[in-house]
Amino acid sequence: MGGLSESTGAAWEHLRRLPVWLAPALLTLAVTLTGLGSAQLWRDELATWSAATRSPADLARLAGTIDAATGPYYLLMHGWTAVFGDSTIALRAPAVLAMTVAAGLLAVLGARLVDRRSGLFAGLLFAVLPGTSRYGQEARPYALATMLAVLATLLLVTALRRPSWARWAGYAAAVAALGLIHLIALTLLAAHALVVLLAWWRGPAEAGFATRDHPTAERDRRVWRWVVAVVPVALLAGPLLLKARTQQSRQLNWVNLARLDDLTALPGGVAQSSVVGGLLVGVAALGAARLGRRALLPVSAVLLPVLLLFAAGTVVPLWVPRYLVFVVPFACLLAGAALAAVAAPVALVVVVLAGLLGLPDQAALRRTHEWPRSAPVDYAGAARVIGDGQRPGDAVVYSPRHSWLFLDLGIEYHLGDPPRDVLVTEDEVRRGDLWAAECPRPAQCLAGTSRVWLVVAGRHAEPLAAVPGAKGDALRAQFTVTQVWPRPGLTVALLTSRPDR
Repeated sequence: MGGLSESTGAAWEHLRRLPVWLAPALLTLAVTLTGLGSAQLWRDELATWSAATRSPADLARLAGTIDAATGPYYLLMHGWTAVFGDSTIALRAPAVLAMTVAAGLLAVLGARLVDRRSGLFAGLLFAVLPGTSRYGQEARPYALATMLAVLATLLLVTALRRPSWARWAGYAAAVAALGLIHLIALTLLAAHALVVLLAWWRGPAEAGFATRDHPTAERDRRVWRWVVAVVPVALLAGPLLLKARTQQSRQLNWVNLARLDDLTALPGGVAQSSVVGGLLVGVAALGAARLGRRALLPVSAVLLPVLLLFAAGTVVPLWVPRYLVFVVPFACLLAGAALAAVAAPVALVVVVLAGLLGLPDQAALRRTHEWPRSAPVDYAGAARVIGDGQRPGDAVVYSPRHSWLFLDLGIEYHLGDPPRDVLVTEDEVRRGDLWAAECPRPAQCLAGTSRVWLVVAGRHAEPLAAVPGAKGDALRAQFTVTQVWPRPGLTVALLTSRPDR
């Protein structure tokens, strides 16, 4: 044990000589790059791919139909894919970079609010969370929102300590970007408002951060400068919010109203591990008790967004744990403050323990991003089956078509040049939607086709029987099953026309 303590102490001394942000950023980069392309794109990432590969005009039409809230992110990804391509790694790379920057910024924020040790341990703990890997390896906006949430909070602290219009302008830009990337992350402004008001009413020390004394007039200017700084948010995100509100019934039709037990499941949801999430909450609570009034900003940055979204979610279906990933760094900041109160070797052991406890989930999320992870969907496997057996003139049919599984997008992404989608009358791009429109009379649209690749959600020994409605009737009347290939989460069948037709 003496040797372990000495080696851990030596590691700590080495860390102390580095910039506070460097070790957390490098560790996060290493963890999120590991196995970056191992898991297939899952359904939400397929939606990102579909949107990002459309023209700006087509993206505007999509935003007007169903996905306005994610529109700015899709536009950003459109520019990214134009330069770096649309491979799995290319699509996920922005999330890797965002989480890496978030970890570094978190360490700096912790050093500013508390001390260097707190910032360092906060960043290191954040780096080893399974949730950091999960959302740092996903082509969705949550990693960017996490980075912008930490950046905006850091800029707020800087502006409150040393007020200037330039610093407030930086804060305004960060908050506006946060709102455009992730509307729900704007609930963080409730925590910012609380800190600003308390700093104005009782002084900076009571608001939880030290600064040189300012006269009352300067404290008054802080409030008004903050109000002015959030005006761009209202101007940019306000119309987006109003449009997204009209699309909620389509965009979130799979979400249930929030219940009290959803709160208890939240730590495991955002940390992507119940054990690690519980550990984080426990250590964060110790850190909040240690910090006293200095805990106001990180505590409110965790609790207020959670409570606001939960309250809204009891009335309107909005409660989705991953929407709150941006609060995790602030919980890590509190935990870092607790770890800073013990000997450095002990604190590093806790960070390592969190990493070890999360290893099963780290491994699982690199196999599949689907949830539950025991139910992956093998789009790539299905595409290989079709690609290996495809002949000129073949057609493909999907069932169900209007599903969040995006069977057609999954096959198209992996196959590149799939068979003719024989039932499509208007594709998703022309519709400004995520789903294509199908022929209202399937029997007529199938006429003249001799071979059809049928892709059905789920495992089915008799896939034709699993297709409902007029589409199923037409397929059963005109075709017979030649071969079936079960794949995780779906079934591929080759249909050939009946001899008597």
